[in-house]
Amino acid sequence: MKVKSKGARLALLAALFIASTAQAADALTIDVHRDANCGCCKKWISHLEANGFQVIDHVEHDMTSVKQRLGVAPRLASCHTAVINGKFVEGHVPAVQVIELSKRNDLVGIAVPGMPAGSPGMEAGGTLHAYQVTGLTKAGTDQVIADYPTK
Repeated sequence: MKVKSKGARLALLAALFIASTAQAADALTIDVHRDANCGCCKKWISHLEANGFQVIDHVEHDMTSVKQRLGVAPRLASCHTAVINGKFVEGHVPAVQVIELSKRNDLVGIAVPGMPAGSPGMEAGGTLHAYQVTGLTKAGTDQVIADYPTK
C-alpha cells in the first residue's frame, strides 16, 4: 500500500500504534510460582504464552507455603501455582479454563490435581490420562469445570 501524503502516513502509523496497544492490553497477565528444578512448569508457562498470556515467573524455595497462602487445599495440589486476578490456578490447567476462571465470580480458583499425562506441560510421548479441571467455589465446595477424557 502506497501512502501519498504525510498526514495520511501519520494517521496510518497512529492507527497501527493504537491497534498494537489495544492488542497488548487484551493479554491476560498471570503470576506463576514454581520450583527452580521443575521442567513441566516451564512447559506449562510456554503453553500459556502460546495462548496469549503474559507470564510473570516466580521461582520459589517453599511451594508449600505459597499454596497455603493462596488457599490451595492439599486435595487440589500439583507442582506449580499461579495467580490471576486474585484467584489461584493450580497445576496443569489448560489455558481455556484459565480464561474462563477470569470470567467467573463464583470461584476462588481452579486446579488440575496431580500431574496427569497429556495435560498442558505434561505431554509424554502420546500418553494421555483422563483428568478434570476442578473449581473451588467461594463456599468451599469443589465443582467440575471441564472433563478431559482419554482419547
